[in-house]
Amino acid sequence: MTTGLVFGKFMPVHTGHLALIEFARKQCDQLIVSMTISPDDVISPDLRLQWLTELLAPYSTIEVVAETNEFHDPTLTLWDATKLWAAFIKRRFPDVSVFFSSEEYAVPLAHHSGLQHVSFDPPRQQVPVSATLIRQQPACYWDYIPAVVRPYFVKKICLYGPESVGKTTLARQLAADYQTVFVPEMAREMITSNDFVLDDFIRIGRAQTEAVQQAERQANRILFCDTDVITTQIYSDIYLSQIPFILPELEQQVHYDVYALLDIDVPWIADDLRDQGHHRAEMLARFRAELDGRKLPYLLVSGSYPERLITLKNMADKLLGSD
Repeated sequence: MTTGLVFGKFMPVHTGHLALIEFARKQCDQLIVSMTISPDDVISPDLRLQWLTELLAPYSTIEVVAETNEFHDPTLTLWDATKLWAAFIKRRFPDVSVFFSSEEYAVPLAHHSGLQHVSFDPPRQQVPVSATLIRQQPACYWDYIPAVVRPYFVKKICLYGPESVGKTTLARQLAADYQTVFVPEMAREMITSNDFVLDDFIRIGRAQTEAVQQAERQANRILFCDTDVITTQIYSDIYLSQIPFILPELEQQVHYDVYALLDIDVPWIADDLRDQGHHRAEMLARFRAELDGRKLPYLLVSGSYPERLITLKNMADKLLGSD
């Protein structure tokens, strides 16, 4: 029985890794995919292991493991470092007889370990990507990111501010222009009046959070969100003079790359739920103060609706690396 080994940081796992793993799987009776964990990893080991496990679950001959890089020493030469790697592999994976890689360390590692090395596409012509490139410019390499990994790299813009400033209209238009999805304001789908009880705001906060998390799995590079859970907290305070403890917890579950604070220099448009038209300036100040207090990045977006759309597109392009 042939037991093979593929190892790496998989930060993140991408289609190049999956091609390597598939290449190795076809040549082994059993394949160990070992994810290396180092102190300076910029993506959570738990999340990376979750991605790998989910992607490789269909293959009964593949075992996914995570191993701490106990021999991490950047001062060592490649030759000396691979001596340590070789000793670790022989101790941790004694049944392995062959390893597969595309990296330059393979030659000295094979020498020190005595294991057979099978090279896979070293110039990376089959899948021209690397984890570093994906981390630097995920939008440019989107097609190389597996679906399970994509939510991590989705850029999120929150359209934020008082009533009647164009959040819904702009979110819908931006989603169409960027061929992606948007998250609506869930409160408008859940309430019919402004006669609230505390549980209403809890339900709204949960629904808004879940809607973002669901939309992340469908988004194409970028996600536009009409409002957020900070907004839910503001209105809970305004209508009931209290904020349910769970709302700040829900707020922490979603990270927005930038907030677009929409100015009030557009006409007020009344409807059955909007009732703060006589406090627009105070509301804008409250919304801004919440961002300032949290030290969250934001841009005040003013002007006509076409001007706002241009500003928001510039913001989106900058996030996507195409400015």
